[in-house]
Amino acid sequence: MSTDNNDSGSSCKAPDSDGEVADEIAIVAFERKMDTADEIVEGIGDRYETIDVLEYHGDVFEEYWGEYDCFVGLMASGIAMRKTAHLLDDKWDDPAICVVDEELTWAIPITGGHHGANQVADDLASMGAVPAMTTASEAADKQGVEKQAKALDAHVVNGDSTVATNLAVLDDELGPVERLDGPKAVLVGDDVTVLKRNKDHGEGVVLGTGSVSGATEDQFVTAWEQALESTDYDLEDVEFVATATRKDDEEGLLSAADKLNLGVVAFEKEVLEDFEGPTPSKSKELIGWPGIAEASAIAGGRNHDLVAEKTRYDDAVTVAVGR
Repeated sequence: MSTDNNDSGSSCKAPDSDGEVADEIAIVAFERKMDTADEIVEGIGDRYETIDVLEYHGDVFEEYWGEYDCFVGLMASGIAMRKTAHLLDDKWDDPAICVVDEELTWAIPITGGHHGANQVADDLASMGAVPAMTTASEAADKQGVEKQAKALDAHVVNGDSTVATNLAVLDDELGPVERLDGPKAVLVGDDVTVLKRNKDHGEGVVLGTGSVSGATEDQFVTAWEQALESTDYDLEDVEFVATATRKDDEEGLLSAADKLNLGVVAFEKEVLEDFEGPTPSKSKELIGWPGIAEASAIAGGRNHDLVAEKTRYDDAVTVAVGR
């Protein structure tokens, strides 16, 4: 069974050459579990370019190894581990593996957490499964560089560097991704992760965003549109949405960004303090955080400056435009 969803309008995804996200997945299921496999296709199939269902047999992983970005094993984790262990070679080339039980209770990334398995587990969470992630950045509720790459519509060029840079993420020492426009030659060390854009966004802008808890998808979309009206830019010029880690689980923000095919980059408090905006903020007085909208817009912009200071929509969403 195969479902092609190239026109689904789901969130932007990087090429699978580096295995950083999953665009093409295969659900491997025993015959008796095909109804659950079909349920998964129905529930999250529109988030992928291709989603196939393969009936399990002893050599199914070996037969299709390399043809998919991620295998979703509808089976016990031990089966998936034993049947794929001898196939594993390099985490940047191997397909990711995520297992889920028949009741859709647990979604467990086995290998390739940062290369598609965590993404699939997150998607299965929308169907009620608990994503059991053990990668360090996710366990610490931080956004690793691979996840940042996806939000920036980029991919990691030098995978070995992510060990050092993700440790810096855990220690709140990485800061925002720096931009460099060429033509230029760059000399970097082993502890510098290079992200390559998947497409040229030109002189794009960043939507720095704060909100009250529970703001809706429509409120976010309208606030972004209105903020851009005061500039020479529109939604097609937006590179990504920037916010604070304390807001990175806002359902309305995430669904609005997904609707507009935008990634979300979340900055730690320490980063935002280094890029504080010009407009006084009540949040600094009340909770010690700088104003999220302006600080995240400045931190995320290539030039670290503002195109438009913060505006507030419907007493719910605050937006600043950075460049």
